[in-house]
Amino acid sequence: MERSSGYIITFAAVVCLVCGVFVSGAAVSLKDRQDQNAVLDKQKKVLIVGGLIDPNSETSPEEIERLFKTNITAKIIDLKTGQIYDKISSDGFEQEKYTKDPTTSIEAPARNAAGAKRLPKHALIYERQKNGKLDRLILPVNGKGLWGPLYGYFALASDTNTVKGIIFYKHQETPGLGGEIENPNWMSLWPGKKAFAMTKDGGLGKPKIEVNKGPSKDGDEYGIDGLSGATITSRGVTGMLQFWLGDNGFGPYLAQVRKGQ
Repeated sequence: MERSSGYIITFAAVVCLVCGVFVSGAAVSLKDRQDQNAVLDKQKKVLIVGGLIDPNSETSPEEIERLFKTNITAKIIDLKTGQIYDKISSDGFEQEKYTKDPTTSIEAPARNAAGAKRLPKHALIYERQKNGKLDRLILPVNGKGLWGPLYGYFALASDTNTVKGIIFYKHQETPGLGGEIENPNWMSLWPGKKAFAMTKDGGLGKPKIEVNKGPSKDGDEYGIDGLSGATITSRGVTGMLQFWLGDNGFGPYLAQVRKGQ
């Protein structure tokens, strides 16, 4: 039986409408679970770079929550002064949203190494305590990759100079090339490196950690092996770290830590 073109168009529109309602309903109903999974994934990444779980291990959500709660302290800091800022709760703090909101962020310095457009006035950092003492600092870092922004965590020992690790939780880099920033073998090259150059008087100077063009030379305290075929991603990681460890990033906070505050 032949159908008129009007009938076919109406039928198609109804099917599209029903499918749209179904998909929208599913998205809304699953949003809380998706948000919870995103938080859980970030907590897991913090625990990995914090040295509390193996990146290749299967850790239950309950265990992730337990380890995070008992070992990690989240703090909000004033990015400009480096002081702890207790007027904002760390619970539910979303730094990406704070960065995009003009009321909670400032314009970043022009042509900065991380490619940042705006900087949050306040930032969420993590501290791991061990045997009652500060063991490592875990800093959120972001920068410009080849295809989009890189988001991750960078961990330093309590001396604020010895690198403990790096991990990324969101990026758009090409698998097998820039996507190798997630490769456990590459991430294993970071611990033990130094983040800052030494001054003549034995203090810490400017950020010096970098991803090299090729393999690192023996004895290179600051260089990480470059990612083969991913020069722009490698530069992005270098620029991101050197910016966020500097005066416009976490430099003031790290100075406070060195003072024991």
